[in-house]
Amino acid sequence: MSIRGALAVTVGKGTQWALRTFTKGGTSLPGKLAAKIDPGVLAQLAKDYEVVIVTGTNGKTLTTSLTYHVLKQKYPDIVTNPTGANMAQGIVSTFLEKTSGSGKKIAILEVDEASLIHVTKYIKPRFIVNTNVFRDQMDRFGEIYTIYDKMVEGAALAPEAVIIANGDSPIFNSRKLVNQSIYFGFNHTDDGETMAHYNTDGVLCPNCHSILHYKFNTYANLGKYYCPNCDFKRPELKYQVTAIENLDYKSSSFQIDGYPFHIKVAGLYNIYNALAAYSVGREFGLSPEEIQAGFTETQQKFGRQETIKVGDKLIILNLIKNPVGLNQIIALLNYERDPFSVSLILNDRPADGTDISWIWDGEFERLTDFNIPYVGVSGIRRDDMELRLKVAGISEATMEKTESIGDVINSFQHAPTEKIYVMATYTAILNLRKELADQGYIQERMK
Repeated sequence: MSIRGALAVTVGKGTQWALRTFTKGGTSLPGKLAAKIDPGVLAQLAKDYEVVIVTGTNGKTLTTSLTYHVLKQKYPDIVTNPTGANMAQGIVSTFLEKTSGSGKKIAILEVDEASLIHVTKYIKPRFIVNTNVFRDQMDRFGEIYTIYDKMVEGAALAPEAVIIANGDSPIFNSRKLVNQSIYFGFNHTDDGETMAHYNTDGVLCPNCHSILHYKFNTYANLGKYYCPNCDFKRPELKYQVTAIENLDYKSSSFQIDGYPFHIKVAGLYNIYNALAAYSVGREFGLSPEEIQAGFTETQQKFGRQETIKVGDKLIILNLIKNPVGLNQIIALLNYERDPFSVSLILNDRPADGTDISWIWDGEFERLTDFNIPYVGVSGIRRDDMELRLKVAGISEATMEKTESIGDVINSFQHAPTEKIYVMATYTAILNLRKELADQGYIQERMK
């Protein structure tokens, strides 16, 4: 390591120690300082690691966690970024945090789509996992094709990396890449004939621009697609979900390649995350039994159906950031058999996305399918959320608008149900967890 690199590592590690010792800690600042001293420090820190990068719009955090716990069954010396610090400086901090270990060194890294190019400039991963591409943070990313352009550009800097892509997503089969690609997807039902919902992005054939048809459609633009006017269709799948056995509000049972699996989170979208992690595990030579053991060890992640006890109430936290993710979370309510209330918190800080127009594409109207006695509304853009819910048909008599996070927690106490589903943007969940920690309901904060 160069003198400049050694200085960068020393400053970064020293900053991490100071933050842990004198504050609540931090994830990105040490990496930011280290990279300022030596922009190439990431290449030096990661040079002995076999790296898997997980990127895409939705599912990065849980896919990374599942993959980490799967590979831990065979490889004990693994580094990852569990707090979701997924931009370049956060990745540097992740490696600074790692102490020396023995055996094969592996890194499982969640990487922001727009930051991929800044990571692959220095790290040449063995695999890049592409989860999906949906409209997200329009102020930052633009449309889905702009997002995918960034992902393709980042992958091209590591041409030897194999892309493990969601084959059910048409965009991942829309162009020729310099990277080798293998695909995972669903083959859990008989073929039929359907089309995606009319308000769905990414359903135009990249060759002839006809609207894609589907033999089956799992959700959004995902499924067994084909173009009725040319030869564009879903690629051959190497790994596939072959059966859905049970879905409820807190878990999922299914088969992949004929083997049974169970995860402690709900929803088809999380089965996709498990399938991605399974695909990586199989590429590393793990058995289905080892992969299931990894799934079993995976803990609830920040804002991903995370359950917190607040007095006599059970709070289920769900991160919302785009229409597709919101719609899948609302779909989970179909599995709930107990009475429940809903609390919606909408912020528009940079980490949330400052463009909140996406709430008008989210299917809030589906909330009227449930007998919800109480709907809380809060956040910086609470007035916008209140208006959206009124347009969706939510009764004003059931709605309560609160200003502060403290008021939100107080509202939990007088909600008429034991269970409360919280749907909140990123900084709103951070603020909520901070306040819950301050009040003693949880022991640690997300940094």
